[in-house]
Formats: sequence, structure tokens, C-alpha cells
Amino acid sequence: MGQKQQSTADPTAEPKKRRRVGFFNLDSGIEAKDCIKVYLVSSKEEVGSPDSFCIDPVDLNSFFDEDGKIYGYQGLKITIWVSSISFHAYADITFDSTSDGGKGITDLKAALQRIFAETLVESKVDFLQAFSTGSNLIGSMISSGEILKLKASNGRVSDCNSDLKAAISDVEVVRMVVGKTAAGHLYSRLIPLVLLLVDGSSPIDVSDPSWELYVLIQKKPDQQGEIHCRVLGFSAIYRFYHYPDSSRLRLGQILVLPPYQHKGYGRYLMEVLNDVAVSEDVYDLTVEEPLDYFQHVRTCVDLSHLLVFDPIQHAVSSAVSRLKQGKLSKKIQIPRFMPPPSVIDDVRRSLKINKKQFLKCWEVLIYLGLDPVDKYMEDFVSIISSRVKDDIIGKDSGTNGKRVIEVPSDYDKEMAFVMYRSQVGEASDVQMDENQTNQEEQLRQLVDERVKEIKSIAQKVSGHRV
Repeated sequence: MGQKQQSTADPTAEPKKRRRVGFFNLDSGIEAKDCIKVYLVSSKEEVGSPDSFCIDPVDLNSFFDEDGKIYGYQGLKITIWVSSISFHAYADITFDSTSDGGKGITDLKAALQRIFAETLVESKVDFLQAFSTGSNLIGSMISSGEILKLKASNGRVSDCNSDLKAAISDVEVVRMVVGKTAAGHLYSRLIPLVLLLVDGSSPIDVSDPSWELYVLIQKKPDQQGEIHCRVLGFSAIYRFYHYPDSSRLRLGQILVLPPYQHKGYGRYLMEVLNDVAVSEDVYDLTVEEPLDYFQHVRTCVDLSHLLVFDPIQHAVSSAVSRLKQGKLSKKIQIPRFMPPPSVIDDVRRSLKINKKQFLKCWEVLIYLGLDPVDKYMEDFVSIISSRVKDDIIGKDSGTNGKRVIEVPSDYDKEMAFVMYRSQVGEASDVQMDENQTNQEEQLRQLVDERVKEIKSIAQKVSGHRV
């Protein structure tokens, strides 16, 4: 076997220079929410003003690439103004430099057009001019719609506080049926705000005549005394056929523009929708996947009607009396305290509140009847716990229904679970969480959240400190 010869180094030779290795600086990008500000403005004087109303989009990142980041820009700042007069938008984009750091350079114009579409104008001059040229735009769009007024005879207006009464004195709700009015044109202007402000939203089909827009309008005079219409909010309602000769109304979207939120306008719009459902004698009025805050408002509105609805008062008193007999928390099988079927049907026929929503209100009605509430709270929580357990897990392991399953989570391994509903007759290979301690903790948290929600709603509708 040969042996590798070792070279002898020349002591007088200069040492070899080491080769330097360069590392490519990969662009980590910037999240859209960190470099974009969106302002809702009602005059050209507000554009660029520090007092402009800044809105808080639910998820800007979803409009930018797969990971929600913008690449290729250094010192990027995007300021977007949206006109509440014409609903045009203008984007002011500034940056120090651009360079491809391995992820390309994001096409900002294409990304913004995914949000604003044709409402995005390129010229700031054109955007500013639209405040005057488009001042009558909303008024012309709604001119073919039907003006709806909240009926004072139902007592709901008189129940409003004085601030809300003053606020709604110059407010109207205009109904616009898609295909018969300019509803589609108006809605196309509102789509960007829907995408920015309503979590998980997608535009409605403006070619489907079953959709109806209910637009909340405020009429205000300008300095010359000319009346202009301003959009405060809107809701989109889908009208379904109900056999044999009725219809059902489903609320698909509702939005009050941020400057007008928390002032009672959302409740006013809901009251008008309830009036429509009752006056037209539809089968019921439902809501598609309501967000938590809207569900809270909706339940408060429905309870204000239920509290003065005579046909249910005896059933509520009877349920409260049964609960006050006590010791429910000690029983192995706790009764559900469900309202009688006739009461559920009366509520649907007269108030157009569907069964699912009425059962949520029913728990609050029982809670409101407890006096003193602390004395009966343990038994009340037992009722809620029993109902939640039946709804989530099912009455026994053999029933079809929802299942609680523990899943891996990097956030909190003790708290992670999902709910799964198996279909009737469907064989499910999903296993229940075998860890009884984890399951009980998960259910306890759901019960605590529901009880907290009930207390909050009860305080709103009664004015009592509970």
C-alpha cells in the first residue's frame, strides 16, 4: 500500500490568504399590519390630519402573499384614506429603497386592488375632488329604495335612552332589493370596508335578487343648507322560501362604520329588521354565524321584547319556581329546564325569534327571575353546566352529536381541543378525550364563559348590578 507523501512547507513562502465566505441576507419581510394605516375621512380637510379617524382592520396580512408579509422594501409606509362620502380610496406609498432579498418584490398595487378593487384611485387630486363631485352619490343611489321607520307604537323607541333618541331623529333605514335598485352598485363601494372590518367575510352575490340591503342613512345639511346622505352602516339580508307560503330572513352581514359604533345605531338597525320580520309575518329571522359582540347585542334586543311578551311569563315563573326548590347541584340527573314547545312556537310566530336564539334568551330570563341571585347561583350554574355538557358531548357516548377532542398545541397543551359533529348514521373514528380531568376542565371553562355572558346581558337589560 502506498503512503501519501506529505509536502514540506517552505518557511520563506508567504502564508496563503483565507477565502472569505459571504452569506446572503435573506429578506425576512414586514407584516402588512405593521406598515399600513387606514383612515376613514369625511372631508378633504381630514386627509393627512392627525385627527383623522384611524380604523383597525381585522386582518390586513391575509391580503398579502401566503405568509401575510410584504417583501423587497426598506422603510415602507402605506397610508390609505377611505372616503365615507364616495367610498373611494387612495393609497400614499413611501419607502427608502427596494431590493430583491430572495423573496421577490411584492406588487403593492395588485395587493391593494384585491381589497379596494375599482374604488382605489391613483391620483390624490381625483380622490380629493370626489368629496365635492360625489357629495350626492349616496343620495342618488338610495333614491329608488324604500324608507323604513321604526314603529313608535311598539314601545321600543320610547325605551331608548335620550342620547339615542336624539341620534336617530335624523336617521332612516332604506331597503334596497338587489336587481331592482342600485343596491349592487352601492354594495360594491362598501365591499372594501366589509373585507377590512368583518372577520371572515366574503362579498354577497349582487346578481341574486334574494339579497336585500338595509342601509342606515343619516341626513345632514351642509354649510349652504343642502341636505346630504351619509351611510352609517348597513345589513345584508337573504330571503329564503319557506313552505308552503312564507319566507325566512337570514342576516348575512351587518356593519356599523367605526366612527358610529357604540352609539346605539346597531341596535336601531336590528329593531328595524325585527319590525320587517313581524310586519311581513315571515317564518323567522336568523343570523348567519354571528360574531360574539353582535350576538351580545342581538340577545339584548330580543330580551327587551321577551320581557314584555305576556305569553311566556307564566312559563318563566314556573321554571324559576322549580329552580328555587333547590338542591339541583346534588342530583345525579339535572333537568334541562327547557321552555314548553308551545312557548317556543309562540315566540317564533309573534316575535320571529327562532328556537336556537330563544333558548339562549331563556337562560337569561331564568337568571333575571332569581332573587336574591346569590342564594340560587349554585343551582343555576348546575343547569348551565348540564346543558353545555349535553350540547357538547351528548347525553351518552352512543349519541350522534358534538365531541370534544384534545389536539396538540404549541400555545397551551392543557387547553387545546376542538369540537366535531358526527352526522346521523355516520360512523365516526374520532375518539373522546380519555383524560377525564382535561375534559372536565375544558367543560368548566365553557360553563364559566357562558355564565359570565349571561350576567353581562342581564345587567344590560335590567340595569341591575349582578
